Amino acid sequence: MDDRVARTNLFVRAKDVYMKQQKRKTIHHFNDPGHAHFLTFSCYQQLPLLSRERTRRWFIQATVDARKRYNFALLAYVIMPEHAHFIVFPLFAIYDIALFLKAIKQSVARKAKHFLRDHNRDWLEKLTVQRGRRKVFRFWQTGPGYDRNIHSENELLEKIMYIHNNPVKRGLVSIPEEWKWSSASWYSGERNVELAIDDFVFSSSVRSYLCQKDTDKQVCPCHP
Repeated sequence: MDDRVARTNLFVRAKDVYMKQQKRKTIHHFNDPGHAHFLTFSCYQQLPLLSRERTRRWFIQATVDARKRYNFALLAYVIMPEHAHFIVFPLFAIYDIALFLKAIKQSVARKAKHFLRDHNRDWLEKLTVQRGRRKVFRFWQTGPGYDRNIHSENELLEKIMYIHNNPVKRGLVSIPEEWKWSSASWYSGERNVELAIDDFVFSSSVRSYLCQKDTDKQVCPCHP
C-alpha cells in the first residue's frame, strides 16, 4: 500500500524538519511518520491499580485491540503496579497516537469501574471524584500522559533496556526476564508470552544488535 510506512527501516524520515518538543505543562502529541513513540500510562494518584493479574490482563487485551484497530506495532512494554511503559510504531504514515492511548485507557477504566461496582464499593468511591455537578471515575492520572517521539535507533535500544529494567530497579525481580509482565522474556527468545512483540518493523541494524545481546540462546529474539 502506498501510505504504509516502509518496514525495512524503522526510522525512514517522512519530514525534513523534526518539531522539537519543548517543556510545557500540557503534553503535545507529535504524529511524525517514521517515529516510534515511548508511552507512559500512570494510574490515578500513583495508586497500584495494575498490581492485580486481572487488571493487567484487561490492559493487555485493550492493547491488542487498539494496536489492531489503529495499526500500531508493539516494540516493547512493561506493566508495573502503578504505571506501564510502551514503545509503539505506527504502520501508516497518517495516524493519531492520541486515539491509540484513549482506546486503551477507556477500555481498562470501563472494566475496572464495572468490576468495582459489583465487588468493591469502597474502592469505587475512592476512585470517584467530583467535577462540578458530575461524579467522574478515575483509573488513570488525568491528562494525555507521557509521550516521547523516538527518532534514532540508539534511543530506541536505550528505551527498550530502560523499560525492561524497571522491575529490577524496583526490586521485584533479579533479572528482567523474570518479570512476566514485560517484553524482556520475548527478547530473550521465549515465545510463550503474555503479549508478543511485532519485530517485523525492526531495521537490520537493530536486529543485529538484539541478536548479539542473545548469542547464548538457541532461538534468536529477532526471528521466529
